[in-house]
Amino acid sequence: MKKVFIGLAVFAVLVVYSHGIRDHQPKISTPSSLTAGNSSNGAGSTDTTPSNNSASSGSQSSSQSSGSYKDGSYTGSTENAYYGDVRVKATISGGKITDVTFLQYPDTHSTSVYINKQAMPYLQQEAIKAQSANVNIISGATYTSQAFIQSLQNALSQAS
Repeated sequence: MKKVFIGLAVFAVLVVYSHGIRDHQPKISTPSSLTAGNSSNGAGSTDTTPSNNSASSGSQSSSQSSGSYKDGSYTGSTENAYYGDVRVKATISGGKITDVTFLQYPDTHSTSVYINKQAMPYLQQEAIKAQSANVNIISGATYTSQAFIQSLQNALSQAS
């Protein structure tokens, strides 16, 4: 009887601990450059959706040099990120990338939502800063990062 009581006590402690630690995961704040709302969706932009949604090649070469894109909004291909699909829209103004929006991202599992809410702002910020799809892959969000790069490369190829 003593062993059963000790076993139940250990189990109860583990359950309480697991529920408590879930609420204490570290929070990463959104970069300040993205909280100001840098979305500029011009009135003359056109929304272009590719007729072929095949996956683009896995190469991560730089798309174009800055200032060489046609103005408008361009939707990239839908890319598999293992836990769901990623699709982005790039907005070009003055020949430069001014905004990158996630149209679709893995959001069916709580872990995916947690990871992507942290990774997506950084991917968007880096793409705008680099003025290409040549961005660093974020550790812990590898599949989302790779799919983001492929979808953005597809969108930027339409804009060149």
